This record gives sequence, structure tokens and C-alpha cells, in this order.
Amino acid sequence: MLEQTRQDASSPWHEGELAMQRSVGVVERMDGPGRNFLRKAMPEQHRAFFPMLPFVVLGAVDAKGDVWATVRAGHPGFLASPEPEILDLTLSRDAADPADAGMEDGDAIAMLGIQLETRRRNRLNGVIHRTEAKAFHVRVGQSFGNCPQYIQPRSSAFVRDPDLPTAMAPLHSGQFDDRTRRMIEDADTFFVASYVDRDNGERQVDVSHRGGYAGFVHLSADGVLTVPDFPGNRFFNTLGNFLVNPKAGLVFVDFKTGDMLQMTGRVEVLLDSPEVATFQRAERLWRFTPEAIVLRPDALPLRWSVPRDL
Repeated sequence: MLEQTRQDASSPWHEGELAMQRSVGVVERMDGPGRNFLRKAMPEQHRAFFPMLPFVVLGAVDAKGDVWATVRAGHPGFLASPEPEILDLTLSRDAADPADAGMEDGDAIAMLGIQLETRRRNRLNGVIHRTEAKAFHVRVGQSFGNCPQYIQPRSSAFVRDPDLPTAMAPLHSGQFDDRTRRMIEDADTFFVASYVDRDNGERQVDVSHRGGYAGFVHLSADGVLTVPDFPGNRFFNTLGNFLVNPKAGLVFVDFKTGDMLQMTGRVEVLLDSPEVATFQRAERLWRFTPEAIVLRPDALPLRWSVPRDL
């Protein structure tokens, strides 16, 4: 499937995204949106949006090539855009966060700004320029918005100063225990990071939201996650990345406790599995096999309400 896409060199989409679009017959229809919506700079509404947020979702790649997703919090204003091509982050290094290893000067990074209470979300990716441990800025490679589908609306509040780290140590493991299994099986939301290395040598990282009713992710007895892919915008950023580079980083947040469950591992995309019929509304599935798991109790200084009815 991927070989068929190499003729589309001028497309705004990479070969994996094109392969996914071709699988559902929308390559021509998605060419225009790709050229119009994948911007090299943030529009004004995005520049105004990011400074309002008390947290941001990040995707980063460590020195081994493993990709991690994380959630980092700060007082609103810790994200700022001094110009359309730049997003500044006032964010200290965090050795407890496995994603932090991929946030060096010159590293590629992805960001998702999401406001759960209003169901707004905007994404960007780019390259880090870092001159100090407490801050860096990102030069935008791509900036684009997403629709509010599958976002469970909930409000948040700080329970401690976001500049004060938790006193609880991270727990590293190669498998899930009862506690981490419950975090996955009860979840209605998680975030996923992925990446590709483009033909021009640039690394393109992505991080995105996945949501559904509580229990929408299936966790098998052997620790493999099966995730339904619901109808969406047909960009296929995440699944397209998986076809080219079958690596993923997932993060689940316990919205009641601030615990974070982070994992990195390998992915398989299932385009026509008969198992899809067991997941309501799903169009296809993907499977994730974790290779490293990190539970970080009380990692986030925020607590969220239960989801409101849509």
C-alpha cells in the first residue's frame, strides 16, 4: 500500500497518510484540505487559545527512538505566541517524565492544546529551540485545528501550585497490575503520540486525543490494547504515522487523582479485521503492545470533574 503513494511527492500528506486516505477512497478529496489547513504558522485564534490553557499534551521522541506522550501543567500564560511561527513554553525540566528526554534543543516535538470544558482543540508540531532549563520555544512546522468529536467535557482546578512537583516517585514496569489495568479499562480519554522521519530528513511528531465511552479501549489478558478508530476528519495523522513507523506512546490520566500512566511500544493497524464488528461505530482497529510502562502517581496538579452530558 505504501509503495503506491510515492508518486504523490507534491502532496501535503506523507506516504502513510496517503495510504490510509486511499484505503477509504478520499485522496483527491483530502488534497485541498491538506493544502489549506496544514499551516506553517498559527492563525490568530490559535495564538489566543494556547495562553488560556492550564495544561498541554506533548509528544516527544527519546534518544533510543521511542516516542512518549505526556501532559504538562502550568498557570495559564505558560504558553504564549510572540509571533505566528513561534510558541513559547515556560516549562521546567522533569526527570520523572520519560518524554522529557526528547525535549532537547533541536528535537522535534508535537503539541495538542485541548480545552475539555469547551471541547476545543488545536494541534501543532515543530522543532525545539532551548536556551535554558525552565523554558523553550517551538518553531511551527504544521499548525491545524480539530473538531470536537469524542471529547468528554469536564472542568479542571488546581490542587497545588503547578511549579511544585509531586513527592511521589514514578513506578516503572514491563506489565500492568490491577491499578494500571483499571486506569485503562475505565478510561473515556487518552492521548497518543507517533512520528515519522520524512524523506527530506525532518522528523514529524504528532500527538492526538482519543475518546469514547468509558471502557472503549480493550485490554487483553496478555497486556495488549485494542483501540477502535471511529469516523473522523480523514487526515489520518496518527494511523498514517503508524503505517510508516509502527511506534506509539500513550498516556492515560486519572482525572480524579492526577495520576498519569505513560507507555511506549509497538503498533499494528487492522484495516479489515472481523473483530471491528464488536466495537460500536468503529471503522478499523489498532493494537498496541507496550514495551515500557511508567505510572506516575499525583503527577498532575489538576483535578477534573466527571464528564458532563453532551
